[in-house]
Formats: sequence, structure tokens, C-alpha cells
Amino acid sequence: MGVVGKRKTRRGKRGGESKHQGNDNADSNNDGHQDQMDVDHTPVPNVANGPAEGDYIPPPMDAGDSLFYFDTNTQAESTESQMEKISPASYGLVNPDLQKYLKSCENMLDEQNFESAEDRDIFVNNVYSEMKNFELQLTTDHECSRILEKLFRISSPYQIRRFFSLTRDDILRLVVHRFSSHTIQTLLLLSTVALDSEMRGETAGDFADAAATNEEEDDGGEHQIVRTQLPTFEELILGLANALTGQWSYMMSNEYASHIQRVLLLVLAGRPIEDQKNPKSAIKSKRSTKYMEDRNGAAANHRLLGETRTVPESFGPALDELLDTVSNAMSDVTARGFTNSTVGSPVLQLMLELQARRADIECPESLLDKCLMGLITDGPKAANSRRDTYIGMMLEDVVGSHFLQAVVQVSSNNLFQAIYDRYFASKIRKLAFHPISNFVVQSVFSCAKNKQQLVAMIAEAGPMFGDLLFKNRPGVVRALIDSSVRLQYGHKDVISALYNGLDANTQEERNELINLLAFLITYPDFVKADYDRLPFKIQGALIIQSIIQLPGDGQAPIMDSFFSQDSARMYSWCKDPSGSRIIESILASAQVPATTKRKVREQFSGHYADLALDRYGSHIVDAVWKVADITSKETIVRELVQKETQLQDSQFGRIVLRNCGAEQYKRRADTWRERERGLERKKHMFKDILGPKLAVNGAQPLTSNVEVKKSTKESPTKKKKNERKLSEANEIDSLFEKTHKRTASIDLNDEGAQATTTIDAGTMPKHKSKGDKSLEAVMEAISGTKRKSKSKSASSKKVDADESTKSKKSKKAKNDERKKRRIFAS
Repeated sequence: MGVVGKRKTRRGKRGGESKHQGNDNADSNNDGHQDQMDVDHTPVPNVANGPAEGDYIPPPMDAGDSLFYFDTNTQAESTESQMEKISPASYGLVNPDLQKYLKSCENMLDEQNFESAEDRDIFVNNVYSEMKNFELQLTTDHECSRILEKLFRISSPYQIRRFFSLTRDDILRLVVHRFSSHTIQTLLLLSTVALDSEMRGETAGDFADAAATNEEEDDGGEHQIVRTQLPTFEELILGLANALTGQWSYMMSNEYASHIQRVLLLVLAGRPIEDQKNPKSAIKSKRSTKYMEDRNGAAANHRLLGETRTVPESFGPALDELLDTVSNAMSDVTARGFTNSTVGSPVLQLMLELQARRADIECPESLLDKCLMGLITDGPKAANSRRDTYIGMMLEDVVGSHFLQAVVQVSSNNLFQAIYDRYFASKIRKLAFHPISNFVVQSVFSCAKNKQQLVAMIAEAGPMFGDLLFKNRPGVVRALIDSSVRLQYGHKDVISALYNGLDANTQEERNELINLLAFLITYPDFVKADYDRLPFKIQGALIIQSIIQLPGDGQAPIMDSFFSQDSARMYSWCKDPSGSRIIESILASAQVPATTKRKVREQFSGHYADLALDRYGSHIVDAVWKVADITSKETIVRELVQKETQLQDSQFGRIVLRNCGAEQYKRRADTWRERERGLERKKHMFKDILGPKLAVNGAQPLTSNVEVKKSTKESPTKKKKNERKLSEANEIDSLFEKTHKRTASIDLNDEGAQATTTIDAGTMPKHKSKGDKSLEAVMEAISGTKRKSKSKSASSKKVDADESTKSKKSKKAKNDERKKRRIFAS
């Protein structure tokens, strides 16, 4: 039967005709060919009438032919290819009335304007009672899952445990769901916070309270309260780890489950999860974070999540078992596939990092060996063209380059040397100017393991410093300088390469080094340019900050250039965001001598009040205050007090006044001086224990690698003594942090009264060891006064009693004399 008319489809003319023709033939020959199609599952073409003009006639297919090409070797290696996929959870649509109720509660959850904690608890209990038996259904709804995350923030630990325990039976399907996966992640984060309290025994009991109990009827028809025991947070987290271990590879390929894997690994390892100081460690992407902020989302931000935590003893073996099981079960092809996967690569990188910290990962058939296509098994000298091509492609891949950066960081000295010799040596110029692989080069330079490797890197990259600085690759130069700071070696070669790259050959030209780096400009161009119009370059400022940290006289070229500049220019730098950072780093660097810092302070003398009014200059005043002596501090605070009215009107000025204690200096200058002298005594007294860089006002001291090595070689007796002194110093630090936040209480009622600083008795450290006397001496030295002894001898008590008796007799004699005078006068 011919085609009556031509029908146009999205496939075009030819596709539409053939499809229509096939349908007509199927209708006409339904009895003959339909049974054959059901049996063979292969459509039988109708060629009785011959092909139409222009139709495509496919070649005949043999029995072994296939429409798709399969690599049989790869298919045999991949053991996870036949793994059954997990379908996301589906519990049907949410009741519209319940959904409307939860949306009405969202405003209360956002504002949290409860009159008391009791009202808040009543509200939360009512919400949980309304959604009882519908918890899992709500997690799969777009709006309701987001409201649940907000509800979890103000829920009690028991309510979080109960909700988390409800997800255990169907956790795999919830983890791969688009919306419920975020709910599980929030529950996991809040469980981590509550786990710390559980380990200290501060959480509620294992049973439900009266408002959350289940009621059932017994045989007599009466209601009987049944208290169900819930698993602990430790058991819930371990249960989640056990459930995900069996399907770990599939979860790594799922975009909704991979972020839960990363959180779980960090929780088991006790590492920071949401470290605000390190944005690279964030679990949520920038897009997800912005989405939650715009909708007032329920991010489980907590202090414990950004710190290293103490975890239960069971977490260590559970983490080791998880990593070992996954590493052994994952095939070579699957492991290499995850290196370039946007979803699975972050999980794989974290797994390698945790394995490197807990065990040796550089062994044959390890996870790292599988990812590097047998580089560890074959040895560094073994040639493998496929591996070289594979790693070369990763160097230029957006995701694969991140994986190689992680490999460089966790690799040992031998593996690092093998990777560098084979894939980076003599190829630095090509890789450093590539838009993607240059980041891997930066990681390689910053992770140099020894001095020999650093020298080889400087020798190859030094001649191209000029091109790197002025062709948008200054990060490569900075990575070499950072590595020189860490290894405390090679700084002279680095500075020499910088001079050559900036075309600064003579001493006069080198005196402009700080300007050339700050503006990233060569000396010939700097002489021709207008100084006031030159913009600061952030990368150049970062390079200067790195050079200032060089040991010995490594920072001398920058400081010589700084003092050769006009003071007015350096003063203008204080009010620039990049320039102020440079000056702050000079004042804060432990490598810059104290005499050099004093010269820097003197350049800004008389301008501290004006700097305190500026957004960036106020930070310069704070940096100067931390390194100034008592005389310089008094000079600064006098200058600030003279312009106190202007400073009080500025938000930055008020902060500077508070940090410098200007109000106390204006009222009682003697007390202010005594406090600052106490801080100076404290700094000098513990300088030999806490290192040369002892920052005042609560900053933590930094110790060098050399000091750490020395401490490990000390005798046990001396080591215990230093540990005791260090603990006493830490206690005094905490004491001063508490006391300096309060204003000294001054008794102004009595004439000539002296100012006294009040210290709570609860904040005083209690000792029963031999360190009591030393700590008491420290407190006397800091406060400038002797503490009264608590115990008195018998003779002193007798003297006190005699004095009190004499005072009573003298008062009685005076009263008798007054009575006699009144009688005589009358």
C-alpha cells in the first residue's frame, strides 16, 4: 500500500516518510508480522513494494553484529558496570493541607521571635506532631524539605535522633534523591554537633519524653505509654557509613549523593567540615550557598564544624574499613574514570588525602596506583605511552588538574620526584603558560619536598620570571617563593631572578623593587609612568608579602626599597587595600628585626589619628600597637585622645580607641601603664618557651620547624618541665583574655583611692603541683603587687586580735569623752 500523503516530522522529510510508511505496513500486516516482532524483538522491514526513491537501505546485519561498539577489554575490567542502580525515593505527593501548614510555619522558623525557650519548644513539638507518619514523604518535596532543614536548627537532640533514625531503612534511596539528600546532609551535620555533647554525657536520655511518646492500646482497652529506645548519634553515623559502603562507587557517580559522602568522610575523620578560613574546603558550591542565603536557608553553621574535633574510638576503625573496602572493590577503569568526573573526583581526592594520613598508600594495586595507571607498580623508569597520554590529558583537563594537585600534595618524596622528572621537567614553559595546567605547576612548586628539588625548579623557571610576571602567570613565581620560605633555602636565587625579570640591574634601579612588584611593572616602564595613576596589583602585593617571610636577610631587598621611598608615598599606601596589606605584613613578620619595625613606626608618627579614621589605615594602627613598646604606645594613645571627638564619630575610630584603651588612659593613666607593663613582662617572661614571635592581645604564637625538632630531642624531665610551663602560660593567657575584656573597677569615693582590677575567683587557675609558687610569682610580676597569703601563723593572728581590741577600747574612750563634754556643756 502506497503512501497517501507526506507528513513532516522533527526528523525531516526522509524520516517522516519512512516512519509513516512503517506504521501503515504494520497496520496492514498486523496478523503476520506482529507475532514475529514479539518473539524476535526485531522489526521486520517491508520491502515488498521496493524502496521509495531517496530512501536509505541499510546493509544486511549478521547475527553477531551490534549497533554499538563495545570495548570488550574495558567491559571485562569494569566490575561495577553490572551493578544495579538505585532509584530515588518516591512516597507520593504531600497532602496540600500539611504543605500549607508548613509554609505558614516558615516565617516563625526564619524570624524565631519566641518570647521564651518554652514557647519555642512548644511550637517545635506541635510541628513534629502535625507531620507525624509523613516525615519521609516531606523530605522528598522541594519546599517542605527546605522547611525541614530550618526546623532542624531549633530542634532538640532527641528530635534530630528520632528523625534521623526514621531514615535508616530507606537511606540509600533518600541519599540519591534530589531534595532529601540535602535533608540527610543537614541531619548529619547537626548530629556531628550533638555528638560532641553526647561524648561528654550532656545529651538527654535514650527515651522519648511525654510529648513525643507513642501510645498504644493494650488488651484491656486502656492506653499504655510505650517508650522506644533510639540509637545514639554514634550508632546513626556508623549505620550511615555501613549502608553507603556497599554502594560507594555508584554513590560517587551520583550528583546528589556525592556531597554526603564527603561530609561523612570528614565526620569520621574528625576534620573541619565548614572551615570559613579555607573556602576550598567548603562542601557546598558557591551557587548552592548563594541559594541558601537568598532563601534564608538552614545551613548548620556551628563553631565545631570549622574545627578539628574529637571523635569516638569506633570512628577510626570504621573509616579504615570503609577506605580499604572501597579501594579493593574499585577496579582500575572505574578509579581512572572518577579522576575526570566532576561529581566523583572531589570524593576521590578526599579519600586519597585521608588514606595518606592514616596509612601508606604508595603500594601496588592501591587506590592511588589504580588512578595513576600502575605508575607505582611499574616504577618511575618504566615507559608506558598510554599512561603518559592519560596523565598529559589530565594536566589540561579542568577536573583532572584538580586531581593531580591532590596527588602532588599527598605523594612521598620518591613518587613526587618520579612525577616531576617524567611530566614536568623540561616542560615548565609549556605547562606554566597553559590556562589550566599552570595551576598544577603552582602546586608542584609549592610542594617541593627538599632543597635539591627546589634548586632544580628555580633553575628552570627563574629565566622566565619576566614572562611569568607580565603574562598573567605571577602565581607560579609566588609558589616558588612560598616554597623557599618553607624550606628556608634558595631565596638569593629567587631575588636574583626577580631582578632580571623586572629589568632592575643597578642598585638605584633595585631600590624601586617594592614599587615594581606592587604595580607589576618593569623599571623602564616605571620611570615613564605617572606614579599617582599606577594601580596596585593583588598578585604583586602577595609576592611582596611572601618575600617578607624569607629567613635571614632574604627580606632585606624589600625593606631597603621601602626605606628608600618618600614617607608621603608610604603613608598613601596605608589607605589602599593592597598597600595596607603590605605594611601590615612587614609589621607582623617574625623575620623582620625589631629595629626595622621601629623605623617603620616612626615614619607614621603624628598620623595615627588620621589613619584611625580610615577603613584600611585603622588596621595599620592596630598592627603598630601590637609591636610597639610602652613608650610608643603612650605616644600613640595621647595622639588619639587629642582627636577623640572625631574618632568617636567614626566606626573605625571607635574600634581603635577601644583596642588602645584610650578611655582608661584618660581616666587613670597609671592603671593603663601598669596594665601595659604587665603585658610586656608577660611577653618577655614566656619568650623562651613560646618562641620569638609572641603576639600580644591573645594571638597564638608561631613556632618554627627548627624549634619543634629541638623540643623532640630534649630529655623527658626537661620536656615535662617545659610542658608544665607552657600549660601555665596558656592558663595565664586565658586569664588575661577574660580580665582585659572587662574595664578595671576604680573606687572613686575615697580620696586617694587606688584603681584595682577585679578578677573572678572562678577564673583563677588552681594548682596542687610545684608550679604554684612559679605561677604566683608570675601573677605578682604581671600585676605589680604581692598577693596576700591565705594562711596566717598563730603569732600574726594574735597580733591582729590585739589590734582589734585596742581599736575597740579607743572607740569606747572617745564615746565616754564625748558624753562628758555634753554634760559639761549643759
